[in-house]
Amino acid sequence: MKLVIHDLKPEQWNKISRIYAGWKTISEKPIRPCNGCFCCWNKTPGQCVIRDGFENMGKLIHVADEITVISRYTYGGFSSFVKNVFDRCLGYVLPQFEVVGKETHHQKRYDENKPFTFVFYGQKLDEKEKEKTARYVKAVCTNIRGHVRKVIFEKNLIVPANGKRIEYQSYDRAVLLNPSMRSNIANSYRFAKEFSSRLKIENEILNLQPYLNDMDGLLERLYEIPVLVLCTPLYVDGLPSQLIRLMERFQEEYHGLRKRVYLLANMGLYESSQLESLFTAVKQWCQVMGFDYCGGLGISAGELLGTLIQHLPFSLGPGKSSARGMKKLAKAINANTAIEDIYTQPFLFPRFLYIQIANRNWNITARKNGITPEDLYRQF
Repeated sequence: MKLVIHDLKPEQWNKISRIYAGWKTISEKPIRPCNGCFCCWNKTPGQCVIRDGFENMGKLIHVADEITVISRYTYGGFSSFVKNVFDRCLGYVLPQFEVVGKETHHQKRYDENKPFTFVFYGQKLDEKEKEKTARYVKAVCTNIRGHVRKVIFEKNLIVPANGKRIEYQSYDRAVLLNPSMRSNIANSYRFAKEFSSRLKIENEILNLQPYLNDMDGLLERLYEIPVLVLCTPLYVDGLPSQLIRLMERFQEEYHGLRKRVYLLANMGLYESSQLESLFTAVKQWCQVMGFDYCGGLGISAGELLGTLIQHLPFSLGPGKSSARGMKKLAKAINANTAIEDIYTQPFLFPRFLYIQIANRNWNITARKNGITPEDLYRQF
């Protein structure tokens, strides 16, 4: 079986569908975002607990001989729909970590190396943008343990117009936006709360989850906010699909005040350098919107630091480097200035120990849920 995942409109798909005659097709329809609950690892291994027709994406990838992905080029990567499909494929790999090359990645559930072809359309790109996009899809394939067969950029496409933004001179209010579906129990929220206490300007933490079906309401709340801090987790080497969806709505409908945008990103893997594609996406979105990207902080080992932050001061122990980064980023916001991006890793906490503890904890969590080690590693 061959699999094609695409976000094309019916009239666009009809023009090329003959090329994929006989292929299994995943096309745009209602899909719920990944909850970030990890149940596809430690409760129903290999299968998503959300029952909306996309719960078996991992199995589809497994049984497919090859996969083609067709996506509108969106801030350096996939559209929100295609990214959502990838976010829901998490069960295709195992929760346990291992070192591949020089980076931490999830272990394979299967001894296979799926070939992916990626086709991007919708915007004419220069060579630098193409190189960054190729690196992004390579990172995605590395983490889901496949490989890139080919990356294709369609030609003669329309470049979206950039709306001109109204200048805003007073930067005395900020929203810290948390796109995690886990809302107040997410590590992203915990880091946002810690960061909020370091800001001298008026600020509030806003969860995206309650606005999934009311993006207009969220846009209205953000309309007059001059400073936006995206406090986001990493999902499959990029932004969560629900945040990309919000960014797309901004591009389609927002014609308001110019904003200063900062980034506070976290991830479960050890090397914060793996956040680079996420940072690139935010920068490209700011460029499209006419917003000012003013710098960000990347935090790795988020599960470890997100737990420790609840029990001891963030400036102590493994969180020390990230706390220093927060201080610099908060100082920039308070002074209405920009900084270079900061990437941090756990202070004096070696990678091998982080991997050992994480892998042990995954097994403990599974056993608490009645999942045996055999079930944890089961195949479809």
